Amino acid sequence: MALQVTGPQTILMRLDSPLRHSLVSIAAALALAAPLPLSAVEDQGQLPLDELRTFAEVFNQIRQGYVEEIDDSTLLEYAIQGMLMGLDPHSVYLTEDAFQSLQDTTSGEFTGLGLEVGMEDGYVKIISPIDGSPAAEAGLRSGDVILKLGNVPVKGLTLNEAIEIMRGPKGSKIELSIGRPGQSQPFEVTLVRNTIKVASVRESWLEPGYGYIRIAQFQSGTGADVRKSLEKLMSQEKLKGLVLDLRNNPGGILRASVDVAGLFLNGGNVVYTEGRVANSDMYYDADPLDATDGAPIVVLINQGSASASEIVAGALQDHRRAIIMGTQSFGKGSVQTVLPLSDSRAIKLTTALYFTPNGRSIQAEGIVPDIEVERATITAYNTPRQITEADLSGHLDNINGNSKRKKTEASPLLTDDNQLYEALALLKGLNILGLRDRQPAAENPGDS
Repeated sequence: MALQVTGPQTILMRLDSPLRHSLVSIAAALALAAPLPLSAVEDQGQLPLDELRTFAEVFNQIRQGYVEEIDDSTLLEYAIQGMLMGLDPHSVYLTEDAFQSLQDTTSGEFTGLGLEVGMEDGYVKIISPIDGSPAAEAGLRSGDVILKLGNVPVKGLTLNEAIEIMRGPKGSKIELSIGRPGQSQPFEVTLVRNTIKVASVRESWLEPGYGYIRIAQFQSGTGADVRKSLEKLMSQEKLKGLVLDLRNNPGGILRASVDVAGLFLNGGNVVYTEGRVANSDMYYDADPLDATDGAPIVVLINQGSASASEIVAGALQDHRRAIIMGTQSFGKGSVQTVLPLSDSRAIKLTTALYFTPNGRSIQAEGIVPDIEVERATITAYNTPRQITEADLSGHLDNINGNSKRKKTEASPLLTDDNQLYEALALLKGLNILGLRDRQPAAENPGDS
């Protein structure tokens, strides 16, 4: 049975008196929260009476029988949290501290452990540690599950409650119990909270001509920072190839991902979103400017690459502008909108899904790399030096005058970061093939 809402009294006349006080609070809250007048709500749909009656009964039983007295406003706040938790892992109610924390994170500086986390099966799952944070330095990984925060079991906590426990003053300690896939027993790690300054972008040369740009998180100024990094590299040397490292990048601001992808494209769509509300259907296109002058690009991703990272990787993959290398990404293909309720509180609500230019939804699927390379520990196999022609007594010298063989040594990247090593090797191969395509083939001396 459904009931059209015209005012609190319409409901109260049909219910027993023990529920009246509860429904006054509930109906008042509904009336205050509704973005439209109640007459408009009446035109758009009906509220289910049976479910509303059950809700009011539970509300009243808690008020009267719970072991500790809880005021109505707190109970209604708990109800809001429960509604959002039941939707998806990313829709949450932001209390004053959580709202401020979100604003601090997107601005690039906050105090804490340096973890991007989500909720899965009642536990807090690490999406990725932030570069240079206490969590990253302690070796925590994407996919790790937090079982306990100090002596507090995570099971049963909301995501906001878990985050509140993890945050604290600089220099304070907290012990985490961690479950890691592939390990039968959990382990403990003690972290010291610190000021997390998220350096959104950093750049370097891997070798002469081969640049490297690491994006740790997509903040409001990330697009401009990547442009500056490119300009800095290209002012020093001709860019033969670029590695764009998005591993363990949990995402961030949607607009920033569009700005970054646009730096490597000559126009075209970067991403589009679709949702129920009219203004959630949006198309984001790149400016017709490739800031790299067409240099080959390899994008590195892994399980910790989420959201905005997947937008960039998906766009460059669909436009065949870059080769995606690494392991399958996280698979967060939804858009969250922060809707302020007051100056200090808000809800973060999933309002749309995003799609790559070719119409692929990444939700719960992720970006599949063009070339899969697992992160592994590689040891160079050093064999005793073999005798070569140059070692033989009386050997003929090279006719071109090259009499010395180069001594080869394993690149430090091979043992430090095998995925980055493979990306650099691929860029070198692409550059060699590109040079050969631009040069005439050598003629056979016997041809006429």
